[in-house]
Amino acid sequence: MDEDLRLYEVRTDLAVEAREMVSDEVNGQIPGVDMKVDEEGEITVTSIHVINEEGAQSLGKMPGRYVTLEVPGLRHHDTALLDKVATKFAQVFEQFLADTPVPEEASVLIIGLGNWNVTPDALGPIVVENVLITRHYFELMPDQVRPGYRQVSAVAPGVLGTTGIETSEIVHGIVQNSKPDLIIAIDALASRAIERVNTTIQIADTGIHPGSGIGNKRKGITREALGVPVIAIGVPTVVYASTIVNNTVSMLSHHFRSQTGNTQVIMGMLPEMQEQERLEMVKEVLNPLGHDLLVTPKDIDQFIEDIANVVASGLNAALHEAVTSGNVSAYTH
Repeated sequence: MDEDLRLYEVRTDLAVEAREMVSDEVNGQIPGVDMKVDEEGEITVTSIHVINEEGAQSLGKMPGRYVTLEVPGLRHHDTALLDKVATKFAQVFEQFLADTPVPEEASVLIIGLGNWNVTPDALGPIVVENVLITRHYFELMPDQVRPGYRQVSAVAPGVLGTTGIETSEIVHGIVQNSKPDLIIAIDALASRAIERVNTTIQIADTGIHPGSGIGNKRKGITREALGVPVIAIGVPTVVYASTIVNNTVSMLSHHFRSQTGNTQVIMGMLPEMQEQERLEMVKEVLNPLGHDLLVTPKDIDQFIEDIANVVASGLNAALHEAVTSGNVSAYTH
């Protein structure tokens, strides 16, 4: 029987990482994919546009726009940096929103995906708790709503394991009744690189598949499924144990090479193997034992609170003109 090699693929939800993997193989430009990188102090913004099916097949990502903010300093709980990231995220999201074909006064439904009771998966629900909700004011007392605000509603629908209902079914019912013009879905993601966990925010206009970060394949929250444009916001909070082992081998190899020219005595053929080949070997060892665990940093409690406030503050500024994006604080909630 043929072995399913998909079990040994590098797992990532980030378009920027998918492009890095393909670039390593083709050594240059990827047909059907455009990329632009801007650096502003400690914040790097990478914009990737998957133009057509050729690019989609190369990257393994749906055609669309993907914008990634990378901030390695987020690990240090620097409040000043968190405020800078919130402001930058607001500006980037506001531009992303302007490029999405919805009117300026469009009503918005924010979906906070994830499980309240599992910290690495609680990003969506915590963001929902901190965003500025206004739809009920427009419904009940429209004459008292000041200019500069738009209709925003939000819900954290929970997860299949606790509700017994597919998240997409819950969202579909809400969309049918509340009829928003735009959906913003927020979820935790998985990364292939340790250094991107807890330091990265991705925005995409391709929708989202609940549970995809841990390998679950279920019905997505997408424009095709709901008939409404969907913008996805994701933050990688977990990495697979096999990825950590693979990255550790690479780091050990670089370390020993800086100390001695004869690394083969210490590490054998491991440093000479291709990354994908080495990862396949690691997964082949860990999977049968059930040891390819999902791992999250020990300071995840503080980080989730910080990044949820960053995303919520940025969304408030981007969605409501009355909330300025020039001076956003991640600690206003």
